[in-house]
Amino acid sequence: MTLPDLSTDAARSALLGVEGVVPGQEQETYARILWNVIAEPGDGTAGALIAALGPVEALRVAAETAEDEWAAARARWAPRLRADTARSALDGARRSGARLVVPGDPAWPSRVDDLGVHAPVALWMRGRVEDQSAPSVAIVGARAATPYGEGVTADLAAELGASGVTVVSGAAYGIDGAAHRAALSAGTRTVAFLAGGVDRAYPRGHEGLLDRIAATGAVWSETPCGSRPTKWRFLSRNRLIAAMADVVVVVEAGWRSGSLNTAAHAATLGRELGAVPGPITSAASAGCHRILREYGGVCVTSAKDVLEMIDCSPAAEAEADAVDHRGEGRTDDTTRVLDALSPRAARDAEEVARRSGLSTAQVQTHLGLAALEGRAVRDDDGGWRAAPR
Repeated sequence: MTLPDLSTDAARSALLGVEGVVPGQEQETYARILWNVIAEPGDGTAGALIAALGPVEALRVAAETAEDEWAAARARWAPRLRADTARSALDGARRSGARLVVPGDPAWPSRVDDLGVHAPVALWMRGRVEDQSAPSVAIVGARAATPYGEGVTADLAAELGASGVTVVSGAAYGIDGAAHRAALSAGTRTVAFLAGGVDRAYPRGHEGLLDRIAATGAVWSETPCGSRPTKWRFLSRNRLIAAMADVVVVVEAGWRSGSLNTAAHAATLGRELGAVPGPITSAASAGCHRILREYGGVCVTSAKDVLEMIDCSPAAEAEADAVDHRGEGRTDDTTRVLDALSPRAARDAEEVARRSGLSTAQVQTHLGLAALEGRAVRDDDGGWRAAPR
């Protein structure tokens, strides 16, 4: 791999005009931006290397060609280690006014450090820096929410906000959106975590909602500006929602809902976990009932139940190597490869590697498996497309 210029002058020039850059720390900050673009969210190998060597020296090791313990990861990072990739992300940040936040910055949300080597190397934010001493509750659930679920969510978010609690969620349709809107209506702070760049509203129908959240709270993302959300990134994003909260409450979730992935992260991190019960005949509440039965979740019927959980919420003591992200909703590398394919435009293995954050060799293996399963199609010229559904 060819390492971009990491000199202080080059770093200062690259970061010019980006909000949040601390004078005198440009070289380390620029190195973190490069890591931010070459490694997918939650890459534990990158996190361990940075923790051991620091971001600058870790990049130099990552760019070496010798076969060593980092060789497999190096092959995964290589397709993205280009100065123009970082330049594009920084240009997006300047255009959107996104603020860069790195460890050591007073704005850095220290709760995410509980993720150990899986913690973000950098974060991007639109909005206001929050009071980190304030209690926070994540309210998550199904996109296809029922009126019952949205009504319960609105009551919980409004009452918790009135009690000085910050409401955290993922800005999706359904339960997430209901939580944010209720918090805003109550005049309380709410925080959204996105799976794509903070400069790209997702879902598009929530562009106005995200602007309102940023006006009084904050919109965060681990992925660089310009990044598109993928299934893998949604699941990785869930660990940040869990880490940012003292308590995670699932209002409505199907049996295999992605909200169970957030619940699994909460349990791993030692966060308090609750679920709202629903009718036993409702498929929309099957995941909540599963949390109560299998995850040891607290039965939540009112904001009072959640406030009691905050009072007894222990500080997270999970060690970095204890974060194993078990639970429903976890995806695999094949999903990352399929996320990088288009049903219309053919892409070669190198392009798929760049988009997925995997090595070309890994991509070729997973493309072959996906083709056998009928989920990917290879063109006569060697390009790959997602199979039509």
